[in-house]
Amino acid sequence: MPKDDLNVIIVVLDSLRQDHVSFYNHGKAVFDGVPAAKTPNLDRVLADGIAFLNAYPSGLPTIPQRTELLTGQFTLPYKPWSPLNPYDLTAAALLKRRGYVTALISDTYHMFKPGYNLYSGLDYWEFIRGQEFDAHGVPPPKHRKIEDYCNNNIKNDPAWVSLLSKFLSNIDEFKDDEEDDWFPCKVFSKAADWVHENRQQDGHIFLWIDSFDPHEPWEHPHSYDVSYGMGLDAKPRIILPKGGEAMSWASPEEITSIRKLYAGEVAFVDHCFERFYSTLKETGLLDNSIMLLLADHGHPLADHGKFLKGGDRMYSELLRVPFGIRLPSDVGSELGIKSGMSQDLIAVPDALPTLLELLGFQEDAIPLAGRSFLPVLTGEKKGRNAVIMGYHEAPDRCVRDGRYSYVSRPAGQPDELYDLEEDPREKRNLIDERPEEARRLAKVLRGVWAHTPQSYVKGLQGKYELYRYGRLPGIKSLGHEF
Repeated sequence: MPKDDLNVIIVVLDSLRQDHVSFYNHGKAVFDGVPAAKTPNLDRVLADGIAFLNAYPSGLPTIPQRTELLTGQFTLPYKPWSPLNPYDLTAAALLKRRGYVTALISDTYHMFKPGYNLYSGLDYWEFIRGQEFDAHGVPPPKHRKIEDYCNNNIKNDPAWVSLLSKFLSNIDEFKDDEEDDWFPCKVFSKAADWVHENRQQDGHIFLWIDSFDPHEPWEHPHSYDVSYGMGLDAKPRIILPKGGEAMSWASPEEITSIRKLYAGEVAFVDHCFERFYSTLKETGLLDNSIMLLLADHGHPLADHGKFLKGGDRMYSELLRVPFGIRLPSDVGSELGIKSGMSQDLIAVPDALPTLLELLGFQEDAIPLAGRSFLPVLTGEKKGRNAVIMGYHEAPDRCVRDGRYSYVSRPAGQPDELYDLEEDPREKRNLIDERPEEARRLAKVLRGVWAHTPQSYVKGLQGKYELYRYGRLPGIKSLGHEF
């Protein structure tokens, strides 16, 4: 039976692509000229638990995803990037009622902006300053040269130079070869220290570690780039790529170098994570804890022409995330759960109901929009029939059912359909070849889930009606339950 004497540990890694975790990529390179990323420490967690191939965020990006994770509610239809409501019930608040000691350690500065309330309900939180454009250092940097981090196109963009200068000022005193100076080591070292100091607490522990890396800018000890073909003193290090079409501001060689920097950043985060994971094992906390490991989203690396996140980038490089849950061996045995890879579809809001059910607090999950995937873990049920993703503010939406990915585009642009089994890189739009599949998934995108109501699929060669005679079938008749 589920146990209420377990600790809960959640590790969130921002902007980590699923295909850059070696448990998923199996050593196969994603890009020509860039060796496959290696993450042996993250792999151990995923291999010891149940990893999901098809776990997806719904509302994007950073803050909407934390909200979905913490509250078990969907943000895509209702909530843009915005603070938690003071009355939102979070995982920390729910478990604190049950006697848990609750803590957060993070460098994700967006969560600590005034009024955002993401640390609501926590007994302890630690904010590690200086990531990205956090108002910490004062530009311009004194010890770092802007020109070492940008090409001529970036150098001639004052807005981008200003952003870059802000970040370089934040890390101005960091030493390139001193691991402990850098953010992921600070986060996971602090988390390890907290475990040592608090593992004997009366009551159980809810510990949430949220690492902003491998989010851009991609600067870290340069030794982690060598395995991916970057020299220790290679310049420029374009650590903050621009949006828009990459070929309009970067050469093919520069695009490859940026991809190498991302791979090096992922490898460094994995290395830092090992400090924390070793502490869990040494203290015995791992033996009586549920551990959830996930990313909020991935990161486009010009796979479809552009770097950076955006509402139009509804492809796997942004949407597919590593997601794994690790249980103590006795709990897994008692429930009949075996480690391995699951192909079932789940959504991030499903995480909190699952944790509550595993702890025996399933009554607390009744009001939540997410649904527990514990029956998926035990083999009693299959996962969701479909998931819907997008930015609340953007018109683009993506619907996936495990095999197909349908992307609804705004007026004037053709929709897209990809067979993820035959074409995992999403290079061949099948919208006119398999319109019946596009129509099937488009029918899921109804009501509040759609940014704009649609009555047909927009092909490259024509339009395909969704409903004849104005009929709007019930959601169950479409074969999709939410």
